Amino acid sequence: MPSSSSNKRRRITAFGSSRLPESDPRFADVEALGKRLGEAGWDGVTGGHQGMMAAICRGIRSGGGHVRGITLERFPTPPDNHLSEEVRAHNFFDRMQVLIEQTDAYLILPGGLGTLAELAMSWDLQAIGVLEKRPLIVYGDSWTPLLQPLRESLIWSVDEAFALLRHCRNADEVLAALA
Repeated sequence: MPSSSSNKRRRITAFGSSRLPESDPRFADVEALGKRLGEAGWDGVTGGHQGMMAAICRGIRSGGGHVRGITLERFPTPPDNHLSEEVRAHNFFDRMQVLIEQTDAYLILPGGLGTLAELAMSWDLQAIGVLEKRPLIVYGDSWTPLLQPLRESLIWSVDEAFALLRHCRNADEVLAALA
């Protein structure tokens, strides 16, 4: 169930690679995006690790937001993760359930197979009506070469599934998609 209420900040779950280093230009871009989200009244939920998750955490916190990290018990919490709070999940599926269900929107950052799986799960659960509709945003140019082949090649569970997805390339587009 989404977290929105009249007296709470909205919550966005950000999925992305833990492997992108701070030296990658996408790190600074995602951190700046996070700051804009925090300033716009959004709190964050992430997997609580490095890379894109650390970048968005830093940004949201610097913009005045709160960030909850849903980490796995089997992995140590990384140092300097910029979380406001940490929730330790016993297994991957418990972690995914919290990340997917306890949010008002999804932000899919540059990532790998794990991020692709998180996108697919969030997307399909909305498409088939298991979750109520909420913004589902893929961010950045790394998704561009994948979107059209997905549209053309997959057998969609419902005809309007692709309409649930918004592809945004900058912070202004993300904020507009969330408005």
